[in-house]
Amino acid sequence: MPSLNTGSPMDGAERSQMGRVTVYSVTGCPHCLQAKSHLRELGLPVHEVDMNRHTELWVRVKELAGRSTVPQIFFNSVHVGGNDDLHTLAPEELERLMRLVREEPVPLDAPPLPEEDHLEEVGNYDGEIKCERDEFADMVAEFKQCGVIGSHMKGLRVCRNSFAGVQLVDWLEREKGLDRSKAFEMGKVLMERKFFNSVSGKEFEESSALFRLLEHDPHSALNVREMATCSPLQAAELSEILRNMMLKLYSDHLSADGKLVDYKAVSRSPSFERYCELAVQLQRVELRTLSREEKLSFFINIYNALVIHGNLRLGSPKNMWQRYRFFNYVSYLIGGEVFTLQDIENGVLRGNRKGVAQLLKPFSKSDPRLQVALPDAEPLIHFALNCGAKGCPPIKTYTAKDIDSQLRIAAEAFLENDDCCRVDAAKGEVKLSQLFKWYKGDFGDTDEKMLNWILNHMSDSPKKSSLQAVLKATKFKVSYMPYDWSTNGKD
Repeated sequence: MPSLNTGSPMDGAERSQMGRVTVYSVTGCPHCLQAKSHLRELGLPVHEVDMNRHTELWVRVKELAGRSTVPQIFFNSVHVGGNDDLHTLAPEELERLMRLVREEPVPLDAPPLPEEDHLEEVGNYDGEIKCERDEFADMVAEFKQCGVIGSHMKGLRVCRNSFAGVQLVDWLEREKGLDRSKAFEMGKVLMERKFFNSVSGKEFEESSALFRLLEHDPHSALNVREMATCSPLQAAELSEILRNMMLKLYSDHLSADGKLVDYKAVSRSPSFERYCELAVQLQRVELRTLSREEKLSFFINIYNALVIHGNLRLGSPKNMWQRYRFFNYVSYLIGGEVFTLQDIENGVLRGNRKGVAQLLKPFSKSDPRLQVALPDAEPLIHFALNCGAKGCPPIKTYTAKDIDSQLRIAAEAFLENDDCCRVDAAKGEVKLSQLFKWYKGDFGDTDEKMLNWILNHMSDSPKKSSLQAVLKATKFKVSYMPYDWSTNGKD
């Protein structure tokens, strides 16, 4: 069990101090890293609270800070603000606050720390998960080595690493001693358990119809080339673990100033190897039984992890064409189906709507992935998806429980940022992130509807009051700020 003080004192002088500096942060947040580094350079006792793991404290912290962004910094019970606020403190004010922490004990009204018995409740950063070997994994592994799998013709097309349904039935009858009907039923069971797929979308049949093991999927998904041998895992649990593992890797390899990620070092990490091993288990998770809340949390977590995985394997896209290919190519095999980043965002989370520069909807009416798509677009997902560029929303892990309130917090934090939303009531002008331009239909068909949506998702603040004043005016202007596509990768 880790210590309650997640930012341990560094020396004897620090241990003798009476008070504390509390920093509410999120794993992988560059501004949080900068703030903590600066505070420790000042020799202050830093107590970090990861809000991604202790969401039960969000309401109280927001009441005290009046903001939804991180970091939020308190010297004893005095609220300083975020990283920028810390760095712009007047020298005499900083000195006063430092004396406060060194000379006065923590007051009763100090901001809250997590209760000790809640420390490990949320999140899993070490990748430990119960994996029971599937009862049919050994059988499939034997079939894989029997020499049947190879190149087969389907019309004029060569299908590599494939086998015919009749070949599997023959092998089960010959090698496993099953009678013909039971061998056929076993083939159906193996397909239902997502060990293999049909090359042409058919059900399992005892014929020349071709099938392919999931690990041989030809779509270059980043979690294939190895068989998922665990009994199907709970999708929500697996996505949280994978996301937390990737966040930890990301955070561990952030530069000292919190601005760049050393992706090469991440790719060499043993923890990344463990991540890849677990990602293989996505191949056979069950998606069709997920609730709306479970789908939201699962696919947001997987999208955010997949972006970083794509950067590690393929490098960061540098121009518009590379970005288009990246989001339409980088994929995972999930529940027996391939999902690219575009498929997850526009197909599942936006209710099968066309994305930017897309001529068609991601899923056709006959596409089995359509069964997984949300019935309607969820606008709040745009503030939770991390695209790997510096201008994107902050990254964190989402849980099915209270997913809507978590997404609302993400939206409030996004809208508090002046790089994402600026309001000039005197001029009647509103400047917004390009996200609102690209996905305007998700927020409203007109500027007025879109601004009202934004107003309803802002936390109480002077900016919200200014937007109310703009909407009351008869005329206003909406424009969009340039999007920062520069990557956060270390050269």
